[in-house]
Amino acid sequence: MSGGERPDAGVRRTADILFTASIKADELRFEVAPENSVEFSGDASAESSSGSARTNLPDEVREHVTYRDVRIDYAIAAELASPDRDGDA
Repeated sequence: MSGGERPDAGVRRTADILFTASIKADELRFEVAPENSVEFSGDASAESSSGSARTNLPDEVREHVTYRDVRIDYAIAAELASPDRDGDA
């Protein structure tokens, strides 16, 4: 998952790596709408996910619009894939 809802509590509880952040702003304005994504590579399992819960900020922001009383709660939860049983991993 990328950019959608935060990883659910179960995924966050069992994650091998968990990163969370929260920000609040009285006002937030974008001169250029950002493009963003999260990619899991290497040993990350398919259960890994990321996303945000937003208050007063749409998933796709618009340029030159001032958003007020903004809050973003963001989480990245990565679960590592199990190593191969035959020792190749």
